[in-house]
Amino acid sequence: MSEVSQGKRVVVVGAGWAGLGASYHLAKQGYDVTLLEAGSYAGGLVAGWKTAAGRSVEAGIHGFWYPYRNIFSLINELGISPFTTWTRSSQYSTVGLEVESPIFQHLPRLPTPLGTFLYTQFKRLPLIDRLSALPLLYAVIDFDNSEEAWRRYDFVTARELFKQFGVSARLYRESFEPMLLVGLFASGEQCSAAAALGMLYFFILAHQPDFDVVWCRGTVGEKIFRPWLERIEKAGARVLANRRVTDLIVDSHNRATGVVCGDEVFQTDAVIFAVGITGMKKILSSSPSLHSREEFRNISNLGAIDVLATRLWFERKINIPRPSNACFGFDATTGWTFFDLNALHDEYQAEPGSVIEADFYHANQFLTLEDEEIVSLVQRYLAICVPGFREAKVIDRSVIRLQKAVSHFAPGSYRYMLPVKTSFENVFMSGDWIVNRQGSWSQEKAYVTGLEAANKVISYLGEGTLAKILPVEADEIHIQFAKAINKTLRQIGKSILPDFWLP
Repeated sequence: MSEVSQGKRVVVVGAGWAGLGASYHLAKQGYDVTLLEAGSYAGGLVAGWKTAAGRSVEAGIHGFWYPYRNIFSLINELGISPFTTWTRSSQYSTVGLEVESPIFQHLPRLPTPLGTFLYTQFKRLPLIDRLSALPLLYAVIDFDNSEEAWRRYDFVTARELFKQFGVSARLYRESFEPMLLVGLFASGEQCSAAAALGMLYFFILAHQPDFDVVWCRGTVGEKIFRPWLERIEKAGARVLANRRVTDLIVDSHNRATGVVCGDEVFQTDAVIFAVGITGMKKILSSSPSLHSREEFRNISNLGAIDVLATRLWFERKINIPRPSNACFGFDATTGWTFFDLNALHDEYQAEPGSVIEADFYHANQFLTLEDEEIVSLVQRYLAICVPGFREAKVIDRSVIRLQKAVSHFAPGSYRYMLPVKTSFENVFMSGDWIVNRQGSWSQEKAYVTGLEAANKVISYLGEGTLAKILPVEADEIHIQFAKAINKTLRQIGKSILPDFWLP
């Protein structure tokens, strides 16, 4: 560990993937790090906790996909083994099983997107509908995650994009819309086309194995965050829960010198915000120093999405073909997933009955229901997918309502998202909603932006070694070639054609 002169102080706000990532690296560099968490425990919505009866629950299950190179590198550094093996998944509709996915890395590798197209086992979707996706490849090539591409596609809804490129109604309804509901947590008319292209490319289309996934063998809090926090504290950081940030103290040189939590003030040389959109809005509402800046006021234009996380314990074991399952067609604007925790979590392997996690995204219409109504609805939906649930008895349950819990990448929202560097000299941002060019999504993006913010602090304060951030795997050769040609043609077009058309 290098020693940073004069004990330079950094306050990190928020103890999820981004905040823990930033704190860990800066503490290893010898900085005096204080990590503030508004909740009663570190980890935020990802972490999980125990019920009064001692059962583990969490605010939804989180997968770890093949392209999560930086998170997997962290896991190796920590020397822990939190994950299952690679798992297969299924997709259900109201008429039964629709799709089964193989473990793509175990199959001969084909140029993208051939492997995804040929190896995925569609049970009902006709070939002619699947072929209607081919014109969409132009948009995948044209969207290169650049500033220009985001501005070009962000004002268009995902539904408009798929319609424009001739995707069949059935393919959209049975494939793309369900992906958006469980990947971006909203329906196509409520999702930015830019976000849809970025998410689909990162998780599915860039390389054949990208859709392969592992799961935590327990809650993320227990299996990953707990040992990670021990390492963070051992490196010298202070982790303080129940500290809700209310303002910054800013000096005449445009530098934050203190972070205010009610009556407490934490002196600092740099600040990293690592909270979600809803958390930033809460801080903004009480912070005159942030509210004085247009970039922070603009956060009020961003939104977040409701999630419902349920966990049901049944008195008997039910045969569930695959441990992870996505479902569509049950509600027009809500996607949901269910997981066989007997197969995924160590804690429930010996359980005499099935333990099922069922999570609903864009679940606005369910949050006002009573617990009993929700449990009845979930069991009814499960029975449509796996008939064995129909007669099974629920002996315990957990219902967690999460209002405005996950980022909403709505059309036109990109212009209000913040970059890592803010207009304050020493205030930096991180999280899955922050603008970055690395190309990752979800938990991986949150962790990566945490490292990027830590690197900005090191560059600003002038001491320490920058964190190594692994890039996403390079595009395959034919995709690189197509993108290069497309970029050249765009540049030629811009040089000779007037700017008549809206982006």
